[in-house]
Amino acid sequence: KMQISVPEVMNINDEPQYIHDMYGTKPGEANFANNVLLARKLVEKGVRFVQLFDWGWDTHGDSAGNAVDIGLINKCRKVDRPITALILDLKQRGLLDETLVIWGGEFGRTVYSQGKLFPTSYGRDHHPRCFTMWMAGGGVKAGMTYGTTDEFSYNAQDNPVHVRDLHATILHLLGLDHEKLTFRYQGREFRLTDVHGKVIEAIVS
Repeated sequence: KMQISVPEVMNINDEPQYIHDMYGTKPGEANFANNVLLARKLVEKGVRFVQLFDWGWDTHGDSAGNAVDIGLINKCRKVDRPITALILDLKQRGLLDETLVIWGGEFGRTVYSQGKLFPTSYGRDHHPRCFTMWMAGGGVKAGMTYGTTDEFSYNAQDNPVHVRDLHATILHLLGLDHEKLTFRYQGREFRLTDVHGKVIEAIVS
């Protein structure tokens, strides 16, 4: 089925203008917005897992965004519009309830500066203690925040979430029991959540 529809799915030229206006897409260019629209088209065709990558978030320097393609401000501007459009588009097509959208990165970032501080040049270091992700659709409660940090955004304070709890919850939202999903390795059954992990019921609708 997918082999037949690949050319159709990979072509965004036939999308109506209001969709291009929503996403900020530019047919023929390589950009994040185009990829987000392609993701929606894949979901419409029944593809069960779609993952998008976006480079340039390693902002040890130039968080102010002096360079055109990097910098935190520029990166946020490039992803916010198409991601918002994706959620609205999935909702208007009746697909959001059955599609889990997850946004995250490789780790957290400090809220304070790294290196010398200048008005137009500063960086943000890796932050292993606190990390923000968001999810939409797919059985997640809408309009809520789960967990807080201390006043310096350094330590998790209320409702800390371990990565195994996150994995258990995502698997639950996908209809899988993390305690039963195992793989055999060196003579025993292993789980993705090891011997830990609990579903965060407070965020499940």
